[in-house]
Amino acid sequence: MTLAEKAERLRALHRGPPVLVLPNAWDVASARIFASIASCRALATTSAGIAAALGYPDGERIPREEMIAVAGRIARAVEVPVSADLEAGYGDPGGTAEAAIEAGLAGMNLEDAAGDAGEHVERIREVRATGERRGVPFVVNARIDLYIEAAGAPEERFPGTVERARRYVEAGADCIFVPAVEDAETIGRLAAAIDAPLNVLAGPSTPPVAELERLGVARVTVGSGAMRATLPLVRRIGEELLEAGTFGFTGAGLPFGELMRLVERS
Repeated sequence: MTLAEKAERLRALHRGPPVLVLPNAWDVASARIFASIASCRALATTSAGIAAALGYPDGERIPREEMIAVAGRIARAVEVPVSADLEAGYGDPGGTAEAAIEAGLAGMNLEDAAGDAGEHVERIREVRATGERRGVPFVVNARIDLYIEAAGAPEERFPGTVERARRYVEAGADCIFVPAVEDAETIGRLAAAIDAPLNVLAGPSTPPVAELERLGVARVTVGSGAMRATLPLVRRIGEELLEAGTFGFTGAGLPFGELMRLVERS
């Protein structure tokens, strides 16, 4: 598929059913493993996961070029469309979208950090215009951060989120992403009130995918959750090696030959 075809495919997947579940990859190996599962229809990247793997905190502390280099390498390593978490656009949303498209990415997250909604409208317009100029229906996942930032009074977050969503969709957003909402009641109310596909960030308390679909959710991501889940295993390996002095973990890993086959041509 061309990039334009991948972007159109990604956009269409938001119009399920079924709900679009996007595993968040942080390198080529994780992306290839996720993509090898028959039900995987698209992937996302995790900004925090990529940043941490390269030694940076989250929050645009990793240079844009390094973030997009990894995200683009992931996109080139798999056949399915890939949407990149590019945070707030690095102060240059149009240029960030341009670099993402050049790297082979089919869409991006663009977060408002609970800042001025009018400014975010302009960021979305910049990204949308960049995609149109490049002939790519680049998928804009507009993130609203009122809940995750605990911005304002609690009773104002729901109507504030819905109003921002309306403005962002009018500006060209394809999907609305509201992280830090895990209870079924609020998720269902958001899905009903927002006239666009809704993306939720799944965590330990989030209802299962089947229930999210019933509530009207269109897209589910896990952010850095998968990458973070691997790190306690790394710690246990270190403890076995360094404290117990044994090597049992070496028999539980992916065989070396399979690893090489997994990443060849990446």
